[in-house]
Amino acid sequence: QLQLVESGGGLVQPGGSLRLSCEATLGYYTIGWFRQAPGQAREGVSAIGENDSKTRYADSVKGRFTISRDNAKHMVILQMNNLKPEDTAVYYCAGGYHAPSFDEELYISWGQGTQVTVSS
Repeated sequence: QLQLVESGGGLVQPGGSLRLSCEATLGYYTIGWFRQAPGQAREGVSAIGENDSKTRYADSVKGRFTISRDNAKHMVILQMNNLKPEDTAVYYCAGGYHAPSFDEELYISWGQGTQVTVSS
């Protein structure tokens, strides 16, 4: 059974960087990162295919966030640079058997989330 655990969240000033990790109990799944800000719907941020050949990014994070994976470690990394206050949210990773997508219904397992706060 696929289980996911996020880590790496925290408080950072605008313009700063954070590195989120998603560790899976099993490898070779598509992994997606989603986020949910208070009072807002959850939205897709980035996703990566099982063999690292396909990636997706939300327009709001293109050029600032980079997704990568280490299949040997069953880990996916979301490197977040030039963070903005509007990036503040709980970030979740999710796993599924499909091409990288922001369709939440395709994902079969979700982590518990990690808080990211961007504030001066």
